[in-house]
Amino acid sequence: MSAAPLTFAEVFGLPLAVNMRTAARALGINVQTAYRMVHEDRFPCEVIRVGYHYRIPTISLMNALGIDQFPIDIEHLENGVQLALEMEEPR
Repeated sequence: MSAAPLTFAEVFGLPLAVNMRTAARALGINVQTAYRMVHEDRFPCEVIRVGYHYRIPTISLMNALGIDQFPIDIEHLENGVQLALEMEEPR
């Protein structure tokens, strides 16, 4: 049984590269199916083999999920800048 697919917010919190289990979960497929697709050269993302392990660049995973672009709300940027400034101020 596979885990629930990753949410949009969870995908944006991923590191630069993920393991096969995380990539499969994000794609909503079983991890065994993901490995089979890699071996059949049908996996929808770039796959990097590191020893006996596979790593999938998060940007490639996001592209496969159709998340290659996302809107930026200026209010969110302003709030982020304000928060960063507040964190720099000595207490």
